Amino acid sequence: MCSAESVSCFPVLVNILSNTFLKLFNSTTHLRVWSEPFNHKLTPEVRRSIFFFCVSYMLNLVAALPPQFAVSSMEDYKVKSL
Repeated sequence: MCSAESVSCFPVLVNILSNTFLKLFNSTTHLRVWSEPFNHKLTPEVRRSIFFFCVSYMLNLVAALPPQFAVSSMEDYKVKSL
């Protein structure tokens, strides 16, 4: 009925329980529950924008991180921390 993941299992459990209670109280209606945690209908433009944002973020991170290590090492050298 459902996979081991709680994201897909919980809505199925709620659906089964609610429909069982509705049948116990002689109701003719039934509930339908679904779960779609992510919107998978992304247009190619949106995907391209997300990709370029991630690439530019990673390039900025790669460019900014090594100088930080160098400054930290120079400060340690000035203080003679080792």
